[in-house]
Amino acid sequence: MTLPKNFRLTAALSIVGLALIGGCSSTESPQATSRSNLTQSDAIESSSTTTETVTKVEAPVSNFAVSLVSPDTPDPVVNAAILQYVKTLAAKGFAKETQQGVWMQSGNSLLANYRGTIPLPAASVTKVATTLAALQTLGPDYQYVTLINATGPIKDGVLQGDLVVRGDGDPLFVWEEAISLGNTLNQIGINKVTGNLIIVGKFYMNFKTDPHIAGTLLKQGINNKIWSETTKKQYFSMSPGTPKPLVEIQGSVKVMPSTPSNLKPLVRHYSFPLAELLKRMNRYSNNHMAEMIASSVGGAKVVAQKAADAAGVPQAEVQLVNGSGLSPENRISPRAACAMFLEIERYLASHNMTIGDVFAIVGRDEGTLDKRNLPPLIVVKSGTLNSVSSLAGVFPTQKQGSVWFAIMNVGENTDEFRIQQETLLKSFLQEWGEVSSLPAEFTPNPELQSRTSRSEIVR
Repeated sequence: MTLPKNFRLTAALSIVGLALIGGCSSTESPQATSRSNLTQSDAIESSSTTTETVTKVEAPVSNFAVSLVSPDTPDPVVNAAILQYVKTLAAKGFAKETQQGVWMQSGNSLLANYRGTIPLPAASVTKVATTLAALQTLGPDYQYVTLINATGPIKDGVLQGDLVVRGDGDPLFVWEEAISLGNTLNQIGINKVTGNLIIVGKFYMNFKTDPHIAGTLLKQGINNKIWSETTKKQYFSMSPGTPKPLVEIQGSVKVMPSTPSNLKPLVRHYSFPLAELLKRMNRYSNNHMAEMIASSVGGAKVVAQKAADAAGVPQAEVQLVNGSGLSPENRISPRAACAMFLEIERYLASHNMTIGDVFAIVGRDEGTLDKRNLPPLIVVKSGTLNSVSSLAGVFPTQKQGSVWFAIMNVGENTDEFRIQQETLLKSFLQEWGEVSSLPAEFTPNPELQSRTSRSEIVR
């Protein structure tokens, strides 16, 4: 196909680039049990590999007036380019044309629609739905609270009774949290517990949801005398001078359906705010965190319903069996993926935030996208699962403004899909013009960077 001179893609859609590993397979989620391995955005942002200059803004500006558009009238030139993209894939024998889907829009103008309303396996683009449902249900400032209680008095450094932990579903309670909590218990005068460590509710640790396993890890984390090599390694990643906690629990770990009576509150541990948890979940496509967060808002079916309703698309276009994307039965239409991104951006604008506060910005945020050959300054979520490769988000341009897009590919060669996705985006950017700095409407709010988890002594 020959494109008009005013819209000729400068790179052939069949060009084969580097075979890159990316997206969101079952191996994509980090197995590390430390938030230090998930949270290096400050370092990345301060030493960006791009040449862009970030403009400081007093408040993020949102393109909240943008809404989902009719699927019937795509731009004929852009849509023709997408049809050629799909034909190129089919000609290479990587997938059937009916297994591909694309949606692109700029402002309230539809640029392209290829089977955009048909739900396709979404892999970790599912996390866009989980993000939207969690924000709608809990709000970006929500913090999961883990309560620490005692069943007996504290005398001469000894808690004469049980230490009771009631979890609230914190998806990022890892070694650093346990060490911090142990130091807080030392601060209030507890060095030894004569009774048991009792776990109640949704207490997770190091991405382990089994309460007994999570409790065993906590028992180890608050007592430096029984630290593993992994625990020691994570301790040395913390701020220099952090004390080593010593809380020896003489009893065992027990799981109970409800809290014992006559409890004395000791400590409240607050998680990172939800927006920050979502950012870390999406940057590293952490499947464990996604499942925990989805569970906290009611599970996959509730996530699908809330996300579809909020995005204004038919329920049939968001079909989920889990909150992470680890199933080919998770199906989302390209249109729905764009609609959810648009609704997240609109929702966050009212909280002085942008989608850059909850999704990875290529070239600025470390994560699973590091190995992708994607243009800098686009805000995206990728997904890879067996024979599925998906990519959705927004890329800023000089001529078309912000272009919202979703690409869903199904077939046996996910590496080739990634290459073709990257080639396609770069071709559009070359034609429409790359921007030199991240637009204000996608710039993270700098005032939120100092928010963290914390432990609070209950007096």
